[in-house]
Amino acid sequence: MSIQNRYEFVYFFDVTNGNPNGDPDAGNMPRLDPESSKGLVTDVCLKRKIRNFVEMTAAGKGGYEIFVKEKSVLNLQIERAYVESEELKQLFEEWQQYEKDKKKNKRPETPYEDVAQKWMCENFFDIRTFGAVLSTGKADKDKEDGENKKEKSKLKKTAGQVRGPVQLAFAQSIDPIVPVEVAITRVAVTSEEEKNQGKDTMMGRKYIVPYALYRVHGFISANLAVKTGFSDEDLAKLWQALQLMFEHDRSAARGEMAARKLIVFKHDTALGSLPAHKLFDAVKVERVGGESGTPASGFADYQIRVDSDGLSGVSVEELL
Repeated sequence: MSIQNRYEFVYFFDVTNGNPNGDPDAGNMPRLDPESSKGLVTDVCLKRKIRNFVEMTAAGKGGYEIFVKEKSVLNLQIERAYVESEELKQLFEEWQQYEKDKKKNKRPETPYEDVAQKWMCENFFDIRTFGAVLSTGKADKDKEDGENKKEKSKLKKTAGQVRGPVQLAFAQSIDPIVPVEVAITRVAVTSEEEKNQGKDTMMGRKYIVPYALYRVHGFISANLAVKTGFSDEDLAKLWQALQLMFEHDRSAARGEMAARKLIVFKHDTALGSLPAHKLFDAVKVERVGGESGTPASGFADYQIRVDSDGLSGVSVEELL
């Protein structure tokens, strides 16, 4: 059963001496808002970490496969629906017969894309949660009888497009950031030719953010959850991922990233009681530590509070 309530949430995470989301168009420098110099982390980056966490913690559990994952071929993932679902196989054959001779055969009542979409939502957590474009499937092709045996494209094995109930905005740092460029060395060379040239050390560069606290807003629609089947169990897995995903995403660039706060607004109804922006405005971040005008050096330099007065029809819970 899908969730019955609308949710919004505010999520805080921080980074110390790391690069939370490099920009490939800028030499992998931390992403910046050019107007405010505040740091940015894309929604895609955060969704990747959620997907990785779910794949790791729910491996082998039915309904919790990941559609968009490393080295995955999306067309082959979509093709699975047409191989593993007996209902879809039969329906697709009926549509094929109808396409061959529309005058002779009756048009099937159920669109086969709808059945394929349902199968994909049932089996893939990230489709059920974030949605996906599932219209990349390949066309089913066959050869007609005749002298030229011309190849004729038939129906496309697709599952349409799914609009997911969970959406994330870009994360933005509370204060402007100043990325630091650090020179690094490696006491080994890549090729024998470089060794013969007398090289014994390779130079490189990396960017870090000394410290930054990021804030991101999230939205969960109960109405869209009905279409994908996003359930309370899926919601619990999402909350777990947001709380723990950085603990399993360590690297040289992200060694010290941590989830700091997860504030959840739960509406009494599926439609909701208040606009999202009013709820987000109720979450206040204040600078309480460090010298005035100097960059923050840690999470203790901030205070986060929720002004819940006047939020009728909405309950507030701090999960972290």
